[in-house]
Amino acid sequence: MRVLVAGASGMIGTELVRALTAEGHDALRLVRREPAAADERAWAPSARSIDLRLLDDADGLVNLSGASLNRLPWTAAHKRRILDSRLAATGTLADGMRQAADPPSVFVSGSAVGYYGDRPGQTLTEDSAQGTGFLSDVVEAWETAAHLVPAGTRVVTVRTGVVVGPGGAMAPLLPLAKAGLVGPIAGGRQHWPWVSLRDEAAAIVHLLTSGLSGPVNVVGPEPATAAEVLRALTTAVHRPYGLPLPGAIVNLGLGEAGRELLLADQRVLPQRLLEDGFVFQDATVQDAMAQLMARAA
Repeated sequence: MRVLVAGASGMIGTELVRALTAEGHDALRLVRREPAAADERAWAPSARSIDLRLLDDADGLVNLSGASLNRLPWTAAHKRRILDSRLAATGTLADGMRQAADPPSVFVSGSAVGYYGDRPGQTLTEDSAQGTGFLSDVVEAWETAAHLVPAGTRVVTVRTGVVVGPGGAMAPLLPLAKAGLVGPIAGGRQHWPWVSLRDEAAAIVHLLTSGLSGPVNVVGPEPATAAEVLRALTTAVHRPYGLPLPGAIVNLGLGEAGRELLLADQRVLPQRLLEDGFVFQDATVQDAMAQLMARAA
């Protein structure tokens, strides 16, 4: 396939381009500057502009664009940036596909498990109802925008959890763990949906050629609590686990971002991926952390 990738410079996008290329696909990266490499093509989502010829020539399109959730705390301005950046990028791509003479047959668009909100005591699948909160509202608007494509384009929205890789949520946690400063957050009993970086990319490649459409949870097959995720991290870096961070401190210091990113309880299962035959390379969070350390070696 010839696949256009928006957001290709990020951690997930970089791994996805590598995975696509490894499987023989032709991956082209959409960039917001003058192209500097043979596999780069320019677009301008802030101006709602994309060359329709790119869409006519593509078999698939992957959208991973959006302002980082990890810039903390969430000010009112950054919350607007989180939403607006996702809607601008997704809207530009959807508008372009509607105008293209021969649009891509599949559109895989980023999404997040934030859709489910804080759901203690529940097991969440793609059939679960929307939750409440800022991220839930962002995801609902984001996914709605992704579906404004031509009728012949299959749409998949990948609801991703914490990606265990060298960037993203792990970027601030890894140095803290190496310094022996990581322990239970608010007791650590809340579930954190996680997935290894290589499984995140592999799942997107799978979904490009699968028959699935609609929301797909891209999370590891073995749910883990925050304590289990962080203990796996400290074990992987051979440091102690135990310095607690009370929930009241998280709430006071990070506010809404802390409540939704660190304190929310989300026991999410990748039901549709598993039913579709996808095989995870990293079945446990311990496997994912070992893979992270292997990349860093």
